[in-house]
This record gives sequence, structure tokens and C-alpha cells, in this order.
Amino acid sequence: MKLEYIVRGEQRNLLGLIQMIATTEGVRGFWKGNLVNILRTAPFKSINFYAYDTYRGQLLKLSGNEETTNFERFIAGVTASLLCLPLDTVRTVMVAPGGEALGGVVGAFRHMVQTEGFFSLYKGLVPSLVSMAPAGAVFYGVYDFLKSAYLHTPEGKKRLEHVRQEGDELNAFDQLELGPMRTLLYGAVAGACSEAATYPFEVVRRHLQMQSHERKLSAVATCVKIVEHGGVPALYAGLIPSLLQVLPSAAISYFVYEFMKVVMKVESAQ
Repeated sequence: MKLEYIVRGEQRNLLGLIQMIATTEGVRGFWKGNLVNILRTAPFKSINFYAYDTYRGQLLKLSGNEETTNFERFIAGVTASLLCLPLDTVRTVMVAPGGEALGGVVGAFRHMVQTEGFFSLYKGLVPSLVSMAPAGAVFYGVYDFLKSAYLHTPEGKKRLEHVRQEGDELNAFDQLELGPMRTLLYGAVAGACSEAATYPFEVVRRHLQMQSHERKLSAVATCVKIVEHGGVPALYAGLIPSLLQVLPSAAISYFVYEFMKVVMKVESAQ
């Protein structure tokens, strides 16, 4: 539904939009473009988390500094964006007016490459990369801050000591340093903060992805055009449905990330 506001310029409130989609497209309308979204999101999250832990571990070894910096958060996001942005562009084109006629993921991909060239799949790369630094800083920073704050409380220290002492005698859920509920909660908060902080970049990127080669504008010009037509609030079009999507998504992402580290016995970089 977020893309309905950004791509199609939807003016209805959220409940009105839900009713319209249900009436005109049925239940399937809520999952329009979901396949390509899954194909993009799954590798993006995996690459992002893996790159973050890898870069962080290497930088800690090289610098000897125990503090996490925004640099590894940024390059982790850049790595994931460079590999996964084409699928995001295809998804935007599919949801845009006329996208239904392109014949699904493969058809949209073929159409873009044939009509505009391979690099058209990287439309919106600049705002995507620019947003990586603040997005990564907030996404990982908020979670790390909340996690560190809890683990330094008496309750957190007690839990951490219990996990270290009992070790493999505990099941995987009990081995989570924060516990299942806090992992989900802190992940959701981190995701929501990151989304809200960098959402204007998302809007600009989507508009760039819809531009034809003949009418191509720069990221700055596109941003100015959006504000001229709809004011500053236009840069936050679709934020509410986006947050409703991000809350469970980020919570589950962090939970699976922490859970798999326990299962695979991956030591956290401290």
C-alpha cells in the first residue's frame, strides 16, 4: 500500500485505500508485487546483516577499537543495495500505472533492459546510497543502544551471566541475550526509527525509478519537484503503511538474525 501513495499518488486515507483495494482487486490485490519484494528483501536482509557482522569483525581486528562505528553500517547497506536494487526497481515499475501489462517480474525486467538498457535497473541508486549512512546508523545504532543499555542493567547482567553459564543446556530461544520478546521489540523500534528518519529518500528513489529515459531528472531536481507539487508532506507519502510493514519486518529480521547466530554458534563481536 505504501507504493500506492508514492507511485500512484493515492489521496485516500489508509482505511479508504484498504476498502478500495479489497473491492476492486480482492484479497490478491494486497499482495501485488509481493513475489519480487520477497526476492529482493530476503537477499537484501541476509547480505546486509552478514556484511555488517563481517565488516564489523574485520574493523575491530584492524583498529583494536571496541566501539562500532557508522562506517561498517554504511558499507553493509551499500553492499546490499548494489546487489538488490534492480529487483526493487522492477517492483516499482510493476506497481506503477501500466505495470500490469508488462507480464510479471520477467516481463518487467525484460522491458526495462530492452527499452532503457541494463543500468535503468539502477534508477534511484544515488538517494539509495545517500540514505544508507543514516539508515544503517539508525537501524543498527538504535538496536545496539537498546541492547547495550539492557545488558548493563542488573537484570541484563544476570541474564547474560545465566546464558554464559548454562550454555548449550538451554534451548536456542533461551540462549538469546535479550530473550525472544525484547529481541522482537528492540528490532521493531530500530526498524521504525530508521524508516521514519530516511523515508524522504525512499520517496525520491521511487519517483526516480518511474522516470523514463527522455524525462530523467536528477535526485535533487526530483526532490524539488515533489515538494513543489505536494509540499514537504509529499516526501512522507505512505509513511504510515510503510511503518506498519516495517515494524513486524524489522522485528522478525532481528529475531531470525540473533536466533541463527545462536543456532550456528556465531560469536557476537563485542
